[in-house]
Amino acid sequence: MDKLSCFSLSIESHVAHLVLNRPEAMNTMGPTFWKELDEVLRRLHSSGEARALVISSTGKHFSAGMSLETFGGAIQMDDHSPEGRAAIFDSLTDMQATFTLLETMRIPVIAAIHSGCIGGAVDMVTACCIRYATADAFFCIQEINIGMVADVGTLQRLPKLLPMGLVKELAYTGRRLPAAKALALGLVTEVFDTQEALVAGALQAAKEIASKPPVAIWGTKQALNYARDHSVEDSLRQMGWLQGAIWSNPHVKEAITAMKQKREAQFPDLTPLQGFKEFG
Repeated sequence: MDKLSCFSLSIESHVAHLVLNRPEAMNTMGPTFWKELDEVLRRLHSSGEARALVISSTGKHFSAGMSLETFGGAIQMDDHSPEGRAAIFDSLTDMQATFTLLETMRIPVIAAIHSGCIGGAVDMVTACCIRYATADAFFCIQEINIGMVADVGTLQRLPKLLPMGLVKELAYTGRRLPAAKALALGLVTEVFDTQEALVAGALQAAKEIASKPPVAIWGTKQALNYARDHSVEDSLRQMGWLQGAIWSNPHVKEAITAMKQKREAQFPDLTPLQGFKEFG
């Protein structure tokens, strides 16, 4: 992969750590951000080299969201003609698809959020599996404060994570949701005193996930995401097909044996993916 300008990426002991590294710009999301994030997520999804992903950040805020100059430069939001307005759909669909990768990729994603998680950053972290935060963190649906509707996932995913009445209040007012309240309501699962403790906690959780059979983790993620959007009956049916596809007696035996022997279990990596476009 080419050198990244908006992120740094490291992989150690099957744990990938992606760090937003434009603190001077409060890690805002411009065209390069979207391009690099999409490339990184697709690589991690396809390669099988990582079994869990942690996303953290640097500087004053986790991210201040979409870079406002984006809409006057690389991404044109042309509202002067029906053709231009129709093109907005495709531009948004492209950005939405990048954050959706966080949900659909084969490994769990943990967001480690410090200070401000604003606008587009809320879109991003709501697509992650687990969210940890510092005590000073806050979430803000900033879009309403700049005259627009949040459009890259917040309004679709946040009601699955918080009471609808609260989501409406946040979305209509642009108020901040502090970490303590986010913890009480389950949006985040743990709050840490410092950013250093936050990242360490997120990496430790990712390490625990990486110690499990990757294909069973993949199956669990599939089942949970499916159950969120389907009935119990449909989800149980899907679970039967899913378990039948990925069941492994050797994995179960290794997990139980390692537990009895008080050692770390050894499991094969996910098989790398290769599509037809890679051939030729």
